[in-house]
Amino acid sequence: MSKKRGQKYDQIIDAAVIVIAKHGFHQAQVSKIAKEAGVADGTIYLYFKNKEDLLVSLFDKKLGAFVEKSRRRLAKEHSIEAKFHLLVESHFSQLEDNYDLAVVTQLELRQSKSELRQRINQVLKGYLTLLDELIAEGKAEGCFHPELDPLLARQMVFGVMDEVVSNWVMAEGKFPLKKQAENVYHLLLHGLRGK
Repeated sequence: MSKKRGQKYDQIIDAAVIVIAKHGFHQAQVSKIAKEAGVADGTIYLYFKNKEDLLVSLFDKKLGAFVEKSRRRLAKEHSIEAKFHLLVESHFSQLEDNYDLAVVTQLELRQSKSELRQRINQVLKGYLTLLDELIAEGKAEGCFHPELDPLLARQMVFGVMDEVVSNWVMAEGKFPLKKQAENVYHLLLHGLRGK
């Protein structure tokens, strides 16, 4: 099914973020999402096959927009350090600015069935590819350790950022996430340099 785009599609995606964050994926009935979006229940099915399709589409839209915006911003930076700093800061800023989205990405996406997780992992590849490119660039420029294992480095970078955001969500946003970016950036950069 090809996705129709437009205002209603965006309304449904944004409503799904709110409803899933509030009720959890399994308790987020399509009728609740439709009500939050201001559309009829049946309208959801004009855009999405089912609730699982809506969850994957939500992640695809939000993460896809983040990766696209990050690529544009990174293209304006010249040093790998500046690019890396920007990515860490952007990761934290996007999620602090939308707590409901953070709840969905950190909690609800992980509780899904195996088949659904595989579809979500496909969406995540765009972001992981961006990290891979930054790590390769850092190695090529001699900024990162020449023997750095790219896969391990990517897992380390993503894992650290992911864990910090998860802790922030579990603390119900009670500490400023964006303020963690500087410390995380320095910690990761030190590890990537291997010095």
